[in-house]
Amino acid sequence: MITRIVKLTFDPTKVSEFLSFLEEFKTQIRNFPGCEMLEFLQEVNKPNVIMTHSQWQSEKDLEAYRNSEFFKHVWANTKIHFIEKPEAITLNILDKL
Repeated sequence: MITRIVKLTFDPTKVSEFLSFLEEFKTQIRNFPGCEMLEFLQEVNKPNVIMTHSQWQSEKDLEAYRNSEFFKHVWANTKIHFIEKPEAITLNILDKL
């Protein structure tokens, strides 16, 4: 099992547009093969910073998602609103409460 965290920094005027767009696709992301959990987090003092936190059965499952036509569509319509380069980290889960 792996955890993926991605930090996305949006143009402040585009956050609500992104959240509306996300509403249409979040269930499909959560139901993608290998996705165990997905949540979206918003920084308290910088509401234009959104983080995705997801858990995947394996790196292979995450890569299958990232190489899918579905992801390419979602990403293309998300990255156009960034004001900073996204940051991503993939972590092994060592112990789960």
